[in-house]
Amino acid sequence: MIFEDLKTQVETIIANTKKTAGERLLDICELLETQVEYYNWVGFYFRNGDKEELHLGPYVGEPTDHTVIPFGKGICGQVAVSNENFVVPDVAAQDNYIACSITVKAEIVVPIFVNGENIGQIDIDSNTPDPFTQADERFLEFVCAQVATLL
Repeated sequence: MIFEDLKTQVETIIANTKKTAGERLLDICELLETQVEYYNWVGFYFRNGDKEELHLGPYVGEPTDHTVIPFGKGICGQVAVSNENFVVPDVAAQDNYIACSITVKAEIVVPIFVNGENIGQIDIDSNTPDPFTQADERFLEFVCAQVATLL
């Protein structure tokens, strides 16, 4: 299974203290985007201090205008409020979706917790309709737990 192999690679990236946290986050984005065929945009959003908004962190994929997302807006903003994974099999069916690209068909967002607090999330867009499974969710929860050790 590709996710089991990727877990080891994620751990190796996290353990590389010769790079900054931001460089390691970018390395994770690049790893996931290149190794999982249906991960077409991979990025991190983080809470902006005490403000109820998310700021775009490291990412790979098409450029986005959505560098600041208010809590509650779009899928990422909803995860910032709900503290729960959000899997969107068809973005066209979502009322509260912020379109980044007309090619995006599905999205998955998984929160990152540090000391029980939601401090950010990993956001993945796919150009494939309904590609995400429970295996994706469990893998991305693992990634987020690893990322939390950096923050």
